[in-house]
Amino acid sequence: MGLGFQVTFDAHDPMRLAQFWAVALEYEMQPPPSGFESWEQFARTVGIPEEKWGDFAAVMDPAGEGPRVFFQRVPEGKTAKNRVHLDVNVSQRGLALDERAERREIVARHVERLKGLGATYVREVDEPNGYCVVLQDPEGNELCVQ
Repeated sequence: MGLGFQVTFDAHDPMRLAQFWAVALEYEMQPPPSGFESWEQFARTVGIPEEKWGDFAAVMDPAGEGPRVFFQRVPEGKTAKNRVHLDVNVSQRGLALDERAERREIVARHVERLKGLGATYVREVDEPNGYCVVLQDPEGNELCVQ
């Protein structure tokens, strides 16, 4: 068994990016620690200055199987193409490879949902070994919806 891990994104607006990726991955926002009604209550209790409360956000797989995705505020903006990106596998649930039309429709619906949340269309990739739509999230990070 491999080690557990989380994926971390540097962000200008961690909460907005977390909300986008929660929809993209069908994840949920991470709830505050046990015993706390909100993240603000937790932050106040552990002494995090109020101006730092929005510096972090995270999303989690509701089934507890996928990695946590963490978003942290950084002062600098994104300046180059990602060297790593996530592939979001919306059309691979129970469909045979030869069901291309149905797969494309599933991808198209998810792409439209993400564009409504601020994603930008980059290009479509249609090759014998697979089909995907490349997007950028609201802060310019690339992802493939397949």
